[in-house]
Amino acid sequence: MARLEILEAPHPTLKSRAAPVADVNDELRDLMESMLETMYAAPGIGLAAPQIGVLKRAIVVDIGREVEARNPYRFINPEITWRSEEEEIAEEGCLSLPQQFADIARAKAVKLRYLDTNGVPQELEAEDILARCIQHEVDHLNGLLIIDHISPLKRRMILKKLEKARRNQDADED
Repeated sequence: MARLEILEAPHPTLKSRAAPVADVNDELRDLMESMLETMYAAPGIGLAAPQIGVLKRAIVVDIGREVEARNPYRFINPEITWRSEEEEIAEEGCLSLPQQFADIARAKAVKLRYLDTNGVPQELEAEDILARCIQHEVDHLNGLLIIDHISPLKRRMILKKLEKARRNQDADED
């Protein structure tokens, strides 16, 4: 498998809606394994295909932070079919917005319908951090980032910080 480049905001692909996967095949399975490798190396707990420039409805999630605790999920064409009325506000980061964080309100629990890596329909009930991560990654499939859930002022501040960090990195490389 290979580590892939993670796109950073404001890359236009991140604002695009991903297309449903028509065929679950070895190419997609290999892509999802590379996505997991990329996510672990970043390090992160979720990654959506659009974040690596692939506009397909595929996400990987693993909330196990230590190697021994890993329990990766691979969701193809995920669809949230239910959200709890109870919400929680928590700080979220995003691999496409490095070193930037925002407090985001999300449903405490969700039900998800998806295809597994064999193309078999599955359902999952998730709560707490797993539910939050799934909602975050499904947002990516719909062209949404965490900055789309905050005020325009905070959004501009985060994007300016990212641009400044990029300029500093470019200057360091020269």
